[in-house]
Amino acid sequence: MTYAMWILLTASLVGLSCGIIGALLILRKMAMMADAISHSVLLGIVVAYLITRELSGIHMLIGAVIAGLLTAVLVQWFHARGVQQDASIGVVFTTMFAIGVVLIATQVGNAHLDTKHALMGEITFIPWDTIAVPGLGEVPRATLTLSIVLLLVIAVIALFYKEWKITSFDPALAASLGIPVVLMHYLFMSMVSLTTVAAFDAVGAIMVVAMLITPAASAYLWTDRLSVMIGLSAMFGVISAITGYYIAVWLDTSISGSMAFATGLVFLFSFLCSPRHGLASRLRYRPNMSEQKL
Repeated sequence: MTYAMWILLTASLVGLSCGIIGALLILRKMAMMADAISHSVLLGIVVAYLITRELSGIHMLIGAVIAGLLTAVLVQWFHARGVQQDASIGVVFTTMFAIGVVLIATQVGNAHLDTKHALMGEITFIPWDTIAVPGLGEVPRATLTLSIVLLLVIAVIALFYKEWKITSFDPALAASLGIPVVLMHYLFMSMVSLTTVAAFDAVGAIMVVAMLITPAASAYLWTDRLSVMIGLSAMFGVISAITGYYIAVWLDTSISGSMAFATGLVFLFSFLCSPRHGLASRLRYRPNMSEQKL
């Protein structure tokens, strides 16, 4: 496989996994949690590095997942004690991200871990960091990790699909039916953290946030069915990844930044052209309402 194809495949895997998770984030009205976790995992990554002095390994994943879960727990804890949820999210993630940045500046030194790497990622270096896989040969480490995470996300979503559906639309009903709402919440936060961590090193925080929120928000404009929304969100994530790559090649600019920009283009198209909730459909509907009144 060529250099460009590995980048496209990796970015598409990010779009798929983030798109699937993002659909549930949007329905649960937790879009800003994506931003919070994608930034706060930096602290977990830095702490894991300071403990082990190794930039790769399972310890980085564990540290970042713990930081993501800690973010969710702290946000919920503050919210339960009277702090508005959006304020709780803002306080927790900015504080944790700031601590991570300070630790990078003061403790990490010359290691390849800096704020630019954290925000924008290093997707152009992915094809060079490979691992031998039986039957497949040399495969980029990030691509393999994202493939495993995608399969895990699909399995968990499929296994508890009815529970996700009920807890997303009506948590009170879910609790009355005996569904462990709190446990499902933290399981979902674990999936968000895992997906964020898997994509973080490759594409950075900016693209992770864009891929978690914007394709799902675009899909929400096209359908009212959860299963269709998940599929559309994943598809929009892949379209954004591929389109963004060619925009970056055309303009000779940041690949991750261009992919994030492409998600905005997809949302703009959906906002204007969606037959159900788009601007064009609303403009067509208003004259009909006026005629009925006459």
